[in-house]
Amino acid sequence: MLQTAIQAARCAGRVIAERYPAGRDVTVKGYRDIVTDADKAAQAVILDLIRARFPAHAVLSEEGEGGEIGGGYTWVVDPLDGTTNYAHRVPVFAVSIGVLEAGEPLIGVIHDPLRDQTFVAQRGRGATLDDAPIRASRISILEHALLSLDWGRSNDVREQMMTALRRALPRCGTVRALGSATLALAYVAAGWLDAYLNLRMKPWDAAAGILLIAEAGGRCTTSEGGPYRVDLPDCLVTNGLLHDELLSVMHHA
Repeated sequence: MLQTAIQAARCAGRVIAERYPAGRDVTVKGYRDIVTDADKAAQAVILDLIRARFPAHAVLSEEGEGGEIGGGYTWVVDPLDGTTNYAHRVPVFAVSIGVLEAGEPLIGVIHDPLRDQTFVAQRGRGATLDDAPIRASRISILEHALLSLDWGRSNDVREQMMTALRRALPRCGTVRALGSATLALAYVAAGWLDAYLNLRMKPWDAAAGILLIAEAGGRCTTSEGGPYRVDLPDCLVTNGLLHDELLSVMHHA
């Protein structure tokens, strides 16, 4: 399964990279939510490979494939995370493939096709970037920390994010919004970011990345500090050392 996930992510990445210089076939699928021809083509490549090798496994993909997370093995796929970036030619996007076992992350692969970087995690076996071990950062002082966030699509969620940001911004080093949840999670695992907040995470955003976080020594909870699961919408990820302080800052004016 691990080798299939890596192969599928890289094959989809090649499809995305090859189409990147060309024009976009963009379809609006919801409020502030789009899909491109590259999303669909990359998804087809991934699903064809998974179904050929593991026909009995469940599949849940962002672009309308599959249903709920099952009790056995479930492949959770985002063929192109960062579609808005991609459509605007902002070079920050990735392929994400996670495998859940009874709802718990077992395998996670995030592939950045333009930088040819592949982040991999397997439960109990650590996290790697291009086969080299990675670890979350050791930053323990919030005013030195680099935080990241994603805004969400609805205005209500954006208001909630603004409230959290107004509280955190005076206390932290600085803030970035990448526009790709999966890459933000991978970057926290690699120690390039120190924390990440998303109030509307989807299973295909989280399935691979939260395993990377756990295996790299980071910490993941809900924004209230409770246990996080891949089917929950709000997610706070840190290197672990900043987690309690950041939770406190976010919930106290």
